[in-house]
Order: sequence, then C-alpha cells, then structure tokens
Amino acid sequence: MAINRSSDHESDENTRLYHPYQNYQVPIKSQYLYKLPTSPEFLFTEESLKQRRSWGENLTFYTGTGYLAGSVAGASAGIFSGIKSFENGDTTKLKINRILNSSGQAGRTWGNRVGIVGLIYAGIESGVVAVTDKDDVWTSVVAGLGTGAVFRAARGVRSAAVAGAFGGIAAGAVVAGKQVFKRYAHI
Repeated sequence: MAINRSSDHESDENTRLYHPYQNYQVPIKSQYLYKLPTSPEFLFTEESLKQRRSWGENLTFYTGTGYLAGSVAGASAGIFSGIKSFENGDTTKLKINRILNSSGQAGRTWGNRVGIVGLIYAGIESGVVAVTDKDDVWTSVVAGLGTGAVFRAARGVRSAAVAGAFGGIAAGAVVAGKQVFKRYAHI
C-alpha cells in the first residue's frame, strides 16, 4: 500500500511560506523559503494585551546591559589606574601592557558586579510583578530596594539597609526620569 507523502514545501493550513526577498524579484527556490506558523503567538488574549517583556527577556536584558555597562566603566577606570602606575624608564610596550592589564582586570570585576545587580533586580522585579500582577513605579522601587539589600546582605544588616534604601531611590529616580523623558522628548 503506497502512502502519499506530501512535500515539506507545500502549503499547510497551519503554516505560511515566508519569502524574505519577495519585493526584490530575486529568484529563490521554494526549498529555501521559511515555513512560519499562522497560529497566534499568545495562547490567551490577556497575554497579548500586556506591553511588557517576559521574565526571561527581562532577565537577559538587565543582566546583559549591566555586564556591558560595568565592563565599559571598569575598563575606563582601569585605563586611568594603568596610566597612574607608570614608572620612570618604562618603554612604550610596557606602558601599553600595564594599561591593557589594568583595564581588563577592572572591566571584568566591575562587569561581573553590575551584571549580578542586574540579575538580582530582574529576578525580584519579575517576582513582584507575578505576585501583584501590576507593573508600576512601586514595582521598580521595591525591586531596587530588594536588590540593594540582597547585594549587600553579606556585609551586615546596616549595610544592607543603606544599600536597599539607595537601590529603591535609584530605581525610583530612573523610572521617574523615564516618564519625564517620554513626556518631553518626542522620539
């Protein structure tokens, strides 16, 4: 008994063919076209109405941005400390080596620290949003407060309280600045 197998490139009711160069009259064989699903991205309409990143996207964004910003700031600080460590009689090759070593060391250290702060912040913010089902200014303030407290918890209660207050104020200032920027800078 022969089984009629349809080709992978025929149109299916659950997929559509995507041609990335359809407006450019480029001859492409059908085997190189992409089959994209026609089903909606979200299962429930309530999920599609939320204009928010998922917790995984949030985690990746804050951790990656924190690591990048910390690495750049640390490398910049390392350049200055490398220049300060010059001694009389150093050759140009030795001076460049000192700058590269100190900027690499400081960049890694600062990048890891700020990346961890972003990781903790994203986790706490996603947890608060999951519990309260609201994403407002207070969510960011609570996440900043918790991040500062958790990040400095190993240094004692007083240090955790001060860092938590600083984190809450910093997160509130960033959110308020973002709202002001949205209102007055039309981009």
